[in-house]
Amino acid sequence: MNLKRNLRHFCMSVACLVLAISVSIPAGASWGKSVAMVPASFSELARQAKPAVVNIRTVKVTKGGGRVYKHFFGQPFGGGRDPFRDFFEPFMRQQPQKDYKQQSLGSGFIISGDGYIVTNNHVVAGADEIRVKLYNDKEYDATIVGSDPKTDLALIKVDADDLEHLELGDSESLEVGSWVVAIGSPFGLEQTVTAGIVSAKGRIIGSGPYDDFIQTDASINPGNSGGPLLNLKGEVVGINTAIVASGQGIGFAIPSKLARGIIDQLRDSGEVTRGWMGVAIQDVTPELAEYYNLEEKSGVLVAKVYKNDPADKAGIVPGDIVTHVKGERVKSSRDLSAAIAGLGVGKKVPVTLIREGKEKTVSVVLAKRSESEAGVVLSDTGFDQFGLGLQELDPSNANDFGYAKDVRGLVVADLKPDGKAVATGIKRGDLLKEVNHVRVATVEQYSDVLSKIKKGQTVQLLFRRGNTNFIVVQFTK
Repeated sequence: MNLKRNLRHFCMSVACLVLAISVSIPAGASWGKSVAMVPASFSELARQAKPAVVNIRTVKVTKGGGRVYKHFFGQPFGGGRDPFRDFFEPFMRQQPQKDYKQQSLGSGFIISGDGYIVTNNHVVAGADEIRVKLYNDKEYDATIVGSDPKTDLALIKVDADDLEHLELGDSESLEVGSWVVAIGSPFGLEQTVTAGIVSAKGRIIGSGPYDDFIQTDASINPGNSGGPLLNLKGEVVGINTAIVASGQGIGFAIPSKLARGIIDQLRDSGEVTRGWMGVAIQDVTPELAEYYNLEEKSGVLVAKVYKNDPADKAGIVPGDIVTHVKGERVKSSRDLSAAIAGLGVGKKVPVTLIREGKEKTVSVVLAKRSESEAGVVLSDTGFDQFGLGLQELDPSNANDFGYAKDVRGLVVADLKPDGKAVATGIKRGDLLKEVNHVRVATVEQYSDVLSKIKKGQTVQLLFRRGNTNFIVVQFTK
């Protein structure tokens, strides 16, 4: 009897706990409002979405016998002549060399009834054969419409009509903690549905210049690449792309905001063209913000302007701080790169910048960016104090420090071993441009400016590293 009574009390306690959890938090409580808990079921969402998710199989053919042939005739003993080549080659040449076929698996999703399918570039890159399998086991041969390696997106097409398809949603409105569902073919297991939440947004994982990933703990594994990440409305908010090999519950998806424009360009022209300003840029650090008297410690410093490119024609000069593009705030160099790259070539874009403490807006007509053009995102190195060995650049020594012969200025020729500069990150070859906003190009000018700074006052030095990076350091005289 005691056992039954204790069991009854335990069950009642559990029921009360469940009831307490299921009740919305009152308005006066610490959270302030009710919180949506785990959805009752993902079944309906999966049922509606799965017909538009496909399995992708590719075959890449290596001509001439593949690895076996290369082993015998690829000079395995180094750059010299293979000692066995002369003996074996006549016999091997007489044998027919078989092609080597490399197969891979991936996922994708249909975005229009006439057979357009989105996937990852790495799923289909270099493929000689692409085979698409639908949820109902129908199979189609597919062709590549276009691809963009920089964002790892590709658009392929099958010859079919009236296919079930998915709509792209708004990844910007997606909040951290929101429920998401991934569908794909992990390890070749077709039509696998997993659920999780958005763990973070705007992740940079070092895969390319346009990193802006959604991180999720929805289970993503090899074979999921190219499959959709869905919100609870069944809209595609991301394209599953990458995983952390040594981690669990960490997957990454390309946000739909970035993918939308890429997909449209691929469908229209088969390629992606990105806007180009013609500048090298770097983030504004607290030191740079102080140096330029900026109220907000954000923005993008123009480190270099490429001659005759759009920024140069618009009147942008090195040292300008870009704060807005088309009225939208840019807080980092990555923001600026993404904003400009997403705009059309030939488009006139208003760019707001700060120059010598004053705000102004210029119109930049964007050009097409070629793969050979620069535009590297650069970073700062930190503070400096005395211990610098400076030398004037001239045609006889400019090349020794990595500069063109016509470059003039004061270069860091040496660092005092026990000086404070060693710990700051200043390097041999850095070029001194200004001292407290006064340009210096000779040792005499540098000495003259320093002599006018009183003891105890702050000295700020503006350096240039290479052709594209500005660095500000300061010390107390």
